[in-house]
Amino acid sequence: MHSNHISKRFFAGIDDVVTCYTFPGETTASPAAWHNLLLIVHMFGEQDRGDDAGGRSACGPAAAAEHFPFQEMWRTHQGRIRYNDFRVSMARTFFIFLFVAGTVAVSYALATDNYRSRSQQMIQEIKEDARYASSTLGRDYIDKKVIGVMEKVPRHQFVPAYLQRSAYVNKPLPIGYGQTISQPFIVALMTDLLQTEKDDVVLEIGTGSGYQAAVLANLVKKVYTIEIIKELGESARERLARLKYENIEVRIADGYFGWEEHAPFDAIIVTAAAGHVPPPLIKQLKPGGRMVIPVGGAYQVQILMVVTKDASGKLKTQQVLPVSFVPLTGTDSRE
Repeated sequence: MHSNHISKRFFAGIDDVVTCYTFPGETTASPAAWHNLLLIVHMFGEQDRGDDAGGRSACGPAAAAEHFPFQEMWRTHQGRIRYNDFRVSMARTFFIFLFVAGTVAVSYALATDNYRSRSQQMIQEIKEDARYASSTLGRDYIDKKVIGVMEKVPRHQFVPAYLQRSAYVNKPLPIGYGQTISQPFIVALMTDLLQTEKDDVVLEIGTGSGYQAAVLANLVKKVYTIEIIKELGESARERLARLKYENIEVRIADGYFGWEEHAPFDAIIVTAAAGHVPPPLIKQLKPGGRMVIPVGGAYQVQILMVVTKDASGKLKTQQVLPVSFVPLTGTDSRE
């Protein structure tokens, strides 16, 4: 009896409330009317409606409240609405995430392919330059190990963002503070002239953006690099760490004096033009070692030179070819 009584009240409640919200002329509850009711109650909350033409009064949630089973059902349905809204919101967020992630992935893939293509073009130009300079180099090629590293190192990571599209063009590019990243052919040539071995320890004077150090790091055991401009040195240190070059140590100092604590070095490379070969660097070069350095003033003809030290400490110099570098700053610039 109790169960039957509840059922009658339940359906009576549904019929009463649905009839209150049906369109004029409708007198029975229908699925469409029930759906309309739920939407209206959901939209208007606690607002009650007045009498309709049939004389019903206080239709709306207040009327629905007279029928306890309906009220419980409404709470359940309202919870489902909120749950469904939540699921729709989450689904929308998920699909937006997928779209954005997909767009980023496609863009990254296209950019990577683009950089790879430009890198390959750069390598071809390096090889062509080597053939063109064969009369002064004494050979018409760059060592294959060096070529492989030049192709591997992401040069676009070592130039300002606005120049990344030009990163693989075979020419020097500005990196700020009056400094440049050297032409790819010159980087490859100077690296080749060092004739490094995998267990070598190398000193670089003039870190710049860190590109030359990154190239060397793929060929030797350890690279110590010195940059006199604080902002460039700090930026290069952060960049090299981010790119996981763990065998490079950056120091902000005057490179003219080298890095005596870690001397002697198997090889030394200077990436700015000095008026003369700095004596501290000669002293820190290991017997049997090689130094590659451009020599000449800022407004003079500069010559790329190879300085070798034999077992007795005797020096031998070789002029390679004319070049154009930014001047070495610090002590050398004041002499």
